[in-house]
Amino acid sequence: MNDLKPYWVGFNLVRGIGAQRLRALLNAFGDVRTAWHAQPGELMAAGLTSKIVQSLLQVRSSVDLEKVLQRLDKQGVTVLTWEDETYPRLLREIDQPPPVLYVRGEISTADEWAVGVVGTRRVTAYGRQVTEELCAALAGSGVTVVSGLARGVDAIAHQTALRCGGRTIAVLGSGVDRIYPPEHRRLAAQIAESGAVISDYPPGTAPDAANFPPRNRIISGLARAVVVVEAGQVSGALITASFAAEQGRDVFAVPGNINAPQSKGTNDLIRQGARPLLTPQDVLETLNLEMVNEQRSARSALPADAYEAKLYEVLGKEPLHIDEIRLQTNLPIEKVTATLALMELKGMVRQVGGMHYIAVHEEQAEYNSLGGS
Repeated sequence: MNDLKPYWVGFNLVRGIGAQRLRALLNAFGDVRTAWHAQPGELMAAGLTSKIVQSLLQVRSSVDLEKVLQRLDKQGVTVLTWEDETYPRLLREIDQPPPVLYVRGEISTADEWAVGVVGTRRVTAYGRQVTEELCAALAGSGVTVVSGLARGVDAIAHQTALRCGGRTIAVLGSGVDRIYPPEHRRLAAQIAESGAVISDYPPGTAPDAANFPPRNRIISGLARAVVVVEAGQVSGALITASFAAEQGRDVFAVPGNINAPQSKGTNDLIRQGARPLLTPQDVLETLNLEMVNEQRSARSALPADAYEAKLYEVLGKEPLHIDEIRLQTNLPIEKVTATLALMELKGMVRQVGGMHYIAVHEEQAEYNSLGGS
């Protein structure tokens, strides 16, 4: 067991300490253990209010963190933190990613190709049909379906992915041991067997209306795109779409009858600039997700060579133009181009526009070394 993991969980139990405050503590103290044992005055100097410091002291004195970790292990709950290499890469990239994730099931590298599918609880027959067709196509293309386990569109999305033999992730607004709605407990168990049920709320956290809007940023953060199938003018699905847009994800909305309450939100999204989803192929083509299986094969089958190693020496988190890469590596431009194309296929580098590239491994390594800051 990671000897620092209990302290990550400890901070997660303290009300008022989220990503921003925890980053400030890491900057001030260097690691979570030192921050956990810091004196009240030191904690306040690092930016915590007296109320939060009192909450921290209360948890520190009353909770046996090792026993909490042991209990989670017995419950089959995995804890992921910013320090873990298996922390979802796409989620790590968003502003203020959750410091701790509680996972039932498993998050894998396969989930780097994911689409969020969300919508109303009061789904129509039209919405059901579109959701089933979309999620069947995504699952058939090896794309993970991410949703929120709610009634309606969310449940249909998860069920369709499972029925088609695909992976799906459910993001909760409660602890992973407090499934809501309760009639979805069996569905949650099925999801955990071939995907993951996750939450950034500690186990034991009851479902609360205030918990659900924040969890929507995780749904969009785990995905490369978000599709809103049906949504009223006031809807949690629209909150997810808003988070997706802020995170730089593609947002799709299914157009519907202009008089139907369930389509007013999606039609508004399209008017605001969301892409209309007319067929499942729209999202697959836009994100090049039909290449998922080829990308996975390339990543596992093609080893690094001397050319890749040389490119890694110059590539980092700052975008570098291909001409500058050629100059710094002193390689022929055709070799640079071919190697970069291969590395991008393997998910090792990413083109960020205008023939500028960054190294994905460097980006993740920095997060790991700084505890996600």
